[in-house]
Amino acid sequence: WSKFFAMLEYKAAWYGNDIIKVPTMYPSSQTCSCCGYKNPLVKNLSVREWECPNCHAKHSRDTNASINILNKGLSLSVS
Repeated sequence: WSKFFAMLEYKAAWYGNDIIKVPTMYPSSQTCSCCGYKNPLVKNLSVREWECPNCHAKHSRDTNASINILNKGLSLSVS
């Protein structure tokens, strides 16, 4: 994985782009992408879909995580 990431960083630098790393332990699939509520019941990887108890948004685990990772990366790039 580190070799792949090194190649990715090399290519990004080659084309004048930046790589933003989201922290490894960021709870992307447990956090509601609509309201930000962190649901501790979603730690179990067998839970593929869940409803936020705070705002009642329905989430697919992978789609929700991808939205959260994108938003976290964008927030880190601005800081």
